[in-house]
Amino acid sequence: MAHSLSREEEAPAIPPCSSRSGPTPAAGWAEKDATRAPPHRGGCPPRGPGARAAAATGAPLELVLVRKIGAPGEPELAVGAVSDGATTHWTVNRDVAASFGLSDADVRARGARELAEIERRRALWLGERPRVGFAGKTVVVVDDGVATGATMRVALQAARAGGAKRIVLALPVAPADTLAELSVHADETICLAAPRPFHAVGAHYGAFPQLSDADVAKILAGFPPPRR
Repeated sequence: MAHSLSREEEAPAIPPCSSRSGPTPAAGWAEKDATRAPPHRGGCPPRGPGARAAAATGAPLELVLVRKIGAPGEPELAVGAVSDGATTHWTVNRDVAASFGLSDADVRARGARELAEIERRRALWLGERPRVGFAGKTVVVVDDGVATGATMRVALQAARAGGAKRIVLALPVAPADTLAELSVHADETICLAAPRPFHAVGAHYGAFPQLSDADVAKILAGFPPPRR
């Protein structure tokens, strides 16, 4: 029987299930020039994946803020995703978009309000906190799990465009097919579990609460500003 974790609970030490460059223990990422980058609030609980990685290694913690672009009438179904930054990054799920009669331009138009929400959250959560530069660094992109991978794909693209010398994708759980697709965008992929069938990320946690804006701001305040 699978053990369900809460987002606050220690994950067991399980070897990675996928790696483009061979098996590498998850504990091996204590590099000097490393940055931990959860793509949204899911990686931010005090002992959640992103925050725990940053706390354990002393690496700066940065948020890559990504928003899903929902389908017309079905906001939970992603037709694409968008992230902020010096350059805006987009991904379009063309098969899904086509089923709703949406072109790439239509998806981007729908994403304009998501960009506005990203900027609201950055101001609320991070305030004047300086951004972490990815150039020349190992960037470990962490989340509490992925399903379709739409938002994670954009986060990985943003890290690459930011000049990361190496990108490590680190996840507790993901469907095998999504993991394979995302691994193309990373130099190494570490995942604790890729169950078949896969139903939802939350099904693999004993508790999966939504964090408030105040929760996220408080957690981020516990990490020092990035090194210059």
